[in-house]
Amino acid sequence: MTNDAPRLEDFPARTSDKLRYGDTDRQGHVNNAVYSTFFETGRVEMLHAGDVPPPEGKAFVIARVTIDFQREVNWPGEVEIGTGVAAIGNSSIRLRQALFQNGRICASAESVIVLMDEVTRRSTPLPDAMRAKLAGHLIAGAEAAKDTAGGG
Repeated sequence: MTNDAPRLEDFPARTSDKLRYGDTDRQGHVNNAVYSTFFETGRVEMLHAGDVPPPEGKAFVIARVTIDFQREVNWPGEVEIGTGVAAIGNSSIRLRQALFQNGRICASAESVIVLMDEVTRRSTPLPDAMRAKLAGHLIAGAEAAKDTAGGG
């Protein structure tokens, strides 16, 4: 991905979501809080449809999410969500995402998810098999980095 505005095609994983009337607010556009749900849909789709679910006894938890809003989203219609891996750390993954409506970018997000042991409630290293699958979702120019994902 270049420094220019991302395009849906820049992302290895893509999905869509239908806008609901209840997503709108008094201003007549989709409420900003709903954007997080769209990005969650993209993350979950990439991890589960991409055959990268957490191992038994482990779970992914969100350590950080930042969203940059660029354009309002209007009902009715659909949005498209692009998701890709920006970096793979020891126990964490940094994801980049973008939200599009009618081919135009509306928001971008970056998140860090951490693999957690469900018993100890602490971060745990990503298994090698998971790392290999995640590498298939790397955004062009991203690296399967040593520990640059943030959060571990």
